[in-house]
Amino acid sequence: MSPDAVVTGLGVVSAVGQGKQAFFDALLDGRQAFGVLRRPGRQLPAGDGETVAPPFIGAEIADLQLCATMPRKGLRTVSLAGRAALAALHEAWHEARLDQVRPERIGLIIGGSNVQQRELVLAQAALAGEPWFIAPAYGHTFLDSDVCGLCTEAFNIRGFAYTLGAASASGQVAVLQAVEAVRAGQADACIALGALTDLSYWELQALSSMGAMGSARFAGEPAMACRPFDRDRDGFIFGEACGAVVVERVERGAAFERAGVQPYARCLGGAVNVDGNRHPNPSLAGECLSIRRALRRAALTAAQIDYVNPHASGSRIGDETELLALRESGLAHAWLNTTKSLTGHGLAAAGAVEVVATLLQMRSGRLHPCRNLDRPLEAGWNFVGTAAQACDVEHALTVSIGFGGVNSALCWQRL
Repeated sequence: MSPDAVVTGLGVVSAVGQGKQAFFDALLDGRQAFGVLRRPGRQLPAGDGETVAPPFIGAEIADLQLCATMPRKGLRTVSLAGRAALAALHEAWHEARLDQVRPERIGLIIGGSNVQQRELVLAQAALAGEPWFIAPAYGHTFLDSDVCGLCTEAFNIRGFAYTLGAASASGQVAVLQAVEAVRAGQADACIALGALTDLSYWELQALSSMGAMGSARFAGEPAMACRPFDRDRDGFIFGEACGAVVVERVERGAAFERAGVQPYARCLGGAVNVDGNRHPNPSLAGECLSIRRALRRAALTAAQIDYVNPHASGSRIGDETELLALRESGLAHAWLNTTKSLTGHGLAAAGAVEVVATLLQMRSGRLHPCRNLDRPLEAGWNFVGTAAQACDVEHALTVSIGFGGVNSALCWQRL
């Protein structure tokens, strides 16, 4: 019988709040932070005589704070994705008291690839005519492993560390891999971190052109743009975020014993599968397969799931497909809400951030509201309304889906 995997620490930064308490308070209050994106490198440059395109909108972190006790050495050259990772990891690390775990028995899995695109665009633009002056450090800081190395150095992690890419499912797939790592005995504790995806105007324009990202229809009213499961949705709205989840091994049936640590939940089972498809379109069969496999591995029936935190990106076809997958998987009875309607879509970070949101809701017995769900795609679903509500959630399901046919689902039991 394999050991249990329990979550002992959470960390999060987002545009609506940094740290678990601020983040969760914002979710329960239904707050949002959508507006015109203002970071350098986020808007299309205007050419001579050209018409300026409508601005990209999304949710940006106003003031990313690092703990005063964190070492300052080298932070000047750390990217936005790196600073967000340090902040989220610091919170999760200290809640789980990982300083009491041997460094060689701690692993780190970062969900996300190509997460520093804006920083790279800015660096290249600054030296476009003089590439020989590029800082030598660029030779390693452009790699995803730079965020891994940054975190392992800052927290003295001496087990394994690597990044994985599963598009918008990266954060949740990282959590699943962390669960499997501790169950297999590869580590006593493993941190799964959904990295902040720092988009530049190149990615924003491409995502907009392909119809995945919301249009400029709500450019004058950014707060109205992010509309998962609503009939007036027209694509996802980007939101900066980063989430960290500490997963630890405990023998089946035993209580977690490290003093001062109170586990949130047990991961009962999960699944990831792909559709054999390079493109961004969703697959009903693939989504149903991941949900059903997760339930089977968790030894749960669909009827035992009290709450589902869905992918719910606001995609035209994606939202329709997901609701159909939930219905065909027997989950039409469960409560649903839409975390992205408040935070925006964090891309690689989304799955980890939504696991954080799910476990905070399970512990508190309260579900956060949905924004902009004025005309739901289908009647008869148990959507949380415009205000938070009490709900006793013993078992929850989280769903995260990514371009390239990636489908993932995790089953959780409250502790």
